[in-house]
Amino acid sequence: MEIDGWVIGMREGVIVLIALVALYIVVVVLRMLGLRRQPPKTEAAAATELAPLSPAAVASAAPVRELAPLDMPEPPPSAETRQEQATRATAEEFERQRLEREVFQLRDEVDALRGELAALRQDMQQELAHLRAAQAISPIYGEAAQMAAAGYDPAAIAERCGIARAEAELMVALVKNQER
Repeated sequence: MEIDGWVIGMREGVIVLIALVALYIVVVVLRMLGLRRQPPKTEAAAATELAPLSPAAVASAAPVRELAPLDMPEPPPSAETRQEQATRATAEEFERQRLEREVFQLRDEVDALRGELAALRQDMQQELAHLRAAQAISPIYGEAAQMAAAGYDPAAIAERCGIARAEAELMVALVKNQER
């Protein structure tokens, strides 16, 4: 675009828009600082500003005295207000009791879950101990330990694994001891 011999492209247009926005921001900030510096106006000063008095009215006006606020007791609440307050208090009490019951129930459920988790952890540790024990011994005795855990008698274990009967009885005793 060309205006009076000036070539204005997209880039120059964007720069001009940015400059205008920056100028607007500076003007707004200056106005805000000006408002901040002004002392707060009282209601009387604001009313005077809104409706200026004529010179004759100012000359004839008597000095204005400030009236002290009256300390009047609040009127007693009406029957409907008391009823609403009682209803609201009852509803809040029921809600509080419901929430307390729910909290107690949740605590019981958490305790039960903790117990189950502890039992599962103990079972897992026992299974892990069995696996480690089976891996730490020779394959023959590992098979003998598995058969003993399955409930085979020592004679069947000795015949199947090719070990002495005393060794098979020892494996059965070890497995039973680990199960306890």
